[in-house]
Amino acid sequence: MSESSDELTPGTGIFGPSVDAFDERVDQLLEIVRSSKTAGRVFLAASRLGDFSVVWHLIAVSRAMTGRKRASQALAIAALLGAESLIVNQGVKRLFKRDRPTSSGDDRFEVRAPSTSSFPSGHASAATFAAVVLTTLDGKKSAPLWFGIAAIVGTSRAFVRIHHASDVIGGACVGLVLGLAVRPIVKLMK
Repeated sequence: MSESSDELTPGTGIFGPSVDAFDERVDQLLEIVRSSKTAGRVFLAASRLGDFSVVWHLIAVSRAMTGRKRASQALAIAALLGAESLIVNQGVKRLFKRDRPTSSGDDRFEVRAPSTSSFPSGHASAATFAAVVLTTLDGKKSAPLWFGIAAIVGTSRAFVRIHHASDVIGGACVGLVLGLAVRPIVKLMK
């Protein structure tokens, strides 16, 4: 495991005792749900589909099949997701050296073992970013769908124990900020 001895002692993590206590409490609540085979399948699939933003690229391609304008939007969405990934994975994550709750996820769920800092969650960031972009394109009525998918993808990372809950929240905040920053560009694509 990649955890440092300090990280294993409650209250000594890089974000302090309050965040450690929050992460521990959420992990305890998720442990109750981890025993559900259905929840396990849903969150494992969401975690895997969140790798490399596959779920968001599939959605963009599906939208592209409904019209020429959406086809050009799919290319723009792919480019925006690529830029978001670079900013988060090669920029923001390098500012933090946070250990993951486990080095390769919970043994009950086979997931790809990431090599970057645990904070912020790239899955949660990309998911929230994509939800903002898609809601901007499709209108406010689509927000429950896109943000619902984003919430499942983000939560999946804490569920499979590859991220702390606070990593997911941090990632969602980063994704929201980046998504709002590109909204003027996205509005031009409508």
